[in-house]
Amino acid sequence: TWEHRAAREAAKAAMAEATAIREKDAAAYAKLKGDLDANIVALSGAITAISKGASGGFLQTKAAQALRRLVQAKPDMADFDRQAVLAFISGSQGTRYAPQSGEVLGILKQLSDDMGGSLVAATAAEENAIKIYKELIAAKSREVAALTAAIEDKVQRTGDLAVKIVNMKDDLADTQQVLSEDTKFLADMKESCGKKESEWEERSKTRAEELVAIAETIKILNDDDALELFKKTLPTPGASLIQMTKVRARALGLIRAAQRKELELHPQLDFIALALHGKQAGFEKVLAMIDKMVATLKTEQEDDDAKKASCGVKLDEAEDKSKGLANSISDTEAAIAQAEEGIATLAAEIKALETAIKALDKAVADATAQRKDEHDDYTELVAEHSTAKDLLNFAKNRLNKFYNPKMYKAAPKRELSSAERTTVNLGGEADPTPAPGGIAGTGIGLVQVHMQRKDAPPPPPETFDAYTKKSGENTGVISMIDLLIKDLDKDLAEAQTEEELSQKDYEVMMADSAAKRANDSKSLTQKNGAKAGLEGDLEAHKEAKASTNQELMATAKLIAALHGECDWLIQYYDVRKEARAGEVDSLKNAKAVLSGADFAL
Repeated sequence: TWEHRAAREAAKAAMAEATAIREKDAAAYAKLKGDLDANIVALSGAITAISKGASGGFLQTKAAQALRRLVQAKPDMADFDRQAVLAFISGSQGTRYAPQSGEVLGILKQLSDDMGGSLVAATAAEENAIKIYKELIAAKSREVAALTAAIEDKVQRTGDLAVKIVNMKDDLADTQQVLSEDTKFLADMKESCGKKESEWEERSKTRAEELVAIAETIKILNDDDALELFKKTLPTPGASLIQMTKVRARALGLIRAAQRKELELHPQLDFIALALHGKQAGFEKVLAMIDKMVATLKTEQEDDDAKKASCGVKLDEAEDKSKGLANSISDTEAAIAQAEEGIATLAAEIKALETAIKALDKAVADATAQRKDEHDDYTELVAEHSTAKDLLNFAKNRLNKFYNPKMYKAAPKRELSSAERTTVNLGGEADPTPAPGGIAGTGIGLVQVHMQRKDAPPPPPETFDAYTKKSGENTGVISMIDLLIKDLDKDLAEAQTEEELSQKDYEVMMADSAAKRANDSKSLTQKNGAKAGLEGDLEAHKEAKASTNQELMATAKLIAALHGECDWLIQYYDVRKEARAGEVDSLKNAKAVLSGADFAL
């Protein structure tokens, strides 16, 4: 911008400098032209006087003195010619001169031709300088206009950028705040996930050890040699109590080992161990407890299956909702930008309409004032022309009274009042008729008369001879008066026509102006309403954006919570399922062993 300002100031300075030079050159040209014109006039007078042989009279004029100064001051004139002319002017050659044959006449003509050529050349140079000056001023004016437009455009862009920077800083502050919250949430998630992973690893390890213990127990009990041994050693209906105690003790040891290794607490194992530890309960109760524990493990597996499916559905729904909210925010931002652009456009249009209405009101007021002035002028013209016609008709009638008595129209007699008629009837005399006033006693009113004598009055005319009527001149004067009256009638008709046309144009203009103002006012009201509606929509969009942002943040927290809850389950789902299936198989094998032992007793 500063470069454009500097360029504009430079252009203005160049224009000012060119204007100063042009004024200086114009003043120099005016002085030169004045000197050359004066010298040419002096030379022309001398040449004319010498050509006519009247040089003696010329030498007594001021032109001769001007010619003397010209010859003395001209530097490029030959000394011989200068001396000849000066001698002539001084009168040393006498007062008579042969026209167009003398040496001085030739010198003066040559001087006149040279000065005329100098004047033509100076005039051409001045016209060329004026043309160049005008072209320079026009070019610089265009340059100043272009630079001004560029400056205004950059100022507008600077303002827009400043507004954008403020908005971007606000967005940056909001983003930094959200980032800080997300960073804190991520740190909490990492800490929570770390703890869960450690717990899950320990739990998986313990459960694996538990499964190994149970599997080893079942393997021991299902071994063929063990089964054969149990058939021989376990108490039969007649077996000894010692054999039953040994079987219980071995099974109880395996259950105790499983209890020490399990990650999740299963009270059923405690109950089974208690039943094997006691001496009253038989294997039927232990078998029932094993069946119940198998059912519990199946229920846990079904819960994991349902939770895995639920996690997948909930995560998909939450992610879809997050994407939808993000798209809604994008659409809302686009609507906000569109509303702001519409508001700015309507504001500019409203300002333009208000400016146009003000300009229209001013134009109507100016036109009304002009129409009033024109009507006043017309009224004054009609009054003046009517008065002039009455005065011309009075003058014409007065001439007819003298020259054409038959065409004379006597003034109507004054009607006597009742009192005057009574006086006359009684032999008295009525009051004399008062002298008419107006212009020259004609009774015609004076509209406007401005007379001012600037010069001294002329000498009185010579005395007249015997008078005779001049009928021919009289006819000419009356005809001239008739022509004047016709001219006045013509002027009145033209003025009346012009007044009617002007009034008609004024009425049309007022009707058009009223219609345009009504349309502009209606459009202004509509645009104000549209702007108010857009401003309401803008506020609604901003509120919707804020609400959607809050909902999006809540959805993001829900997704994070779902990941924290479901990720470990999904990651170790297969391991848990496999381990639980192995545990169920081991319990079923244990049940088979105990059933076989029980049946063998």
